[in-house]
Amino acid sequence: MKHYSQVAGEIGAYSDLPFWKKADRGDLAYVAYGLFIVTLVLVSYALGALKLLPYDPQQISIGLLNAPPGRAGHLLGTDFLGRDILSRLIVGIQAYFLPGLLAIAISLSLGTALGVVAGYRGGPADALIAYFNDLVDSFPRLVLILLVIAAFKPDIYYVMVVVGVTGVPGVTSLIAGKIRFLRQKNFIEAASVLGLPAHVIILKHILWYNCRTLLIIEATLGMGEAILIETSLSYLGFGVQEPTPSWGNMVQAGANYFLQGKFWPSTAPALAILFTILGFHLLGDGLNNILEGKRNK
Repeated sequence: MKHYSQVAGEIGAYSDLPFWKKADRGDLAYVAYGLFIVTLVLVSYALGALKLLPYDPQQISIGLLNAPPGRAGHLLGTDFLGRDILSRLIVGIQAYFLPGLLAIAISLSLGTALGVVAGYRGGPADALIAYFNDLVDSFPRLVLILLVIAAFKPDIYYVMVVVGVTGVPGVTSLIAGKIRFLRQKNFIEAASVLGLPAHVIILKHILWYNCRTLLIIEATLGMGEAILIETSLSYLGFGVQEPTPSWGNMVQAGANYFLQGKFWPSTAPALAILFTILGFHLLGDGLNNILEGKRNK
């Protein structure tokens, strides 16, 4: 059933059905799979942080080098030093989880602040922010990451700071464009006429009511990107270093034995990377289609 409401001089139709009943089944499947992956990552991170693991991820077993899955109680087998792969997969989440959150926090906070200034204030500030965005976008991300690694050390937190800063222009453009669109609506003008402070209009009526979905989607996609960057750098030897487990360096170490028929040391972390990144991206895509009504347009 549809109803009609009038807000600040605008009339719009809305349905009293919950959003999950109006959503496409494919989008619900995307979100369900994404939430399953997010839950699995959070639970695994907690298990690793509390050291509730099947085996010590650093324990070397000479008699179980590259043991196949299921042997001697090792569900996913062991690596080239006899270390339990499942335990190292669980601990490997720590390599990207907090650094990824750092990158997301930097890109969303700075991007939102600059987007608000550019979209709501406009004028010279908008031109200056556009210049800053063009300047950041003009530097290749990989080059900046390698410069940071060369200047400091292969620390994933330094790398994720670069990832967060280079993600600011994209978030800024999205928020500024959304605000420019919203400023054409009557409710912002009505709120100003009613005497609401600018910070209330921006924080509540613009960011909370109209931009929170956009920021949530950007956060999910940003985590997938952080995982990809961290695992790629660790695979190349620029990220997390042995013996600290990372899905990237686990793939690199196991690849040396792949042609010998011992495929599980590299296949298990590679599949973990694939399904986790896919989950975050499908979650963002499904939320975008459901909350923004993309399927119905």
